[in-house]
Amino acid sequence: MIKESFATPFSKQIIRRKEVETITGLSRSSIYREIAANRFPKPIKLTPNGTSVGWLVKDIYEWIEQRINDSRAA
Repeated sequence: MIKESFATPFSKQIIRRKEVETITGLSRSSIYREIAANRFPKPIKLTPNGTSVGWLVKDIYEWIEQRINDSRAA
């Protein structure tokens, strides 16, 4: 039996920018423009100086779900 401590729950998985681009279809510049406008989840610093960042996969899929809901409500 695999102990749960060895598996990362989906809600805690961190993905890097390239994967965020693939999942969302947004370009690098669009992602950072949306972050600056507080319309996209902020990244998590993976290193103390912040040169490596990632996003919680849960946050990205929640953002997508909100975009779907917003577009259907219009």
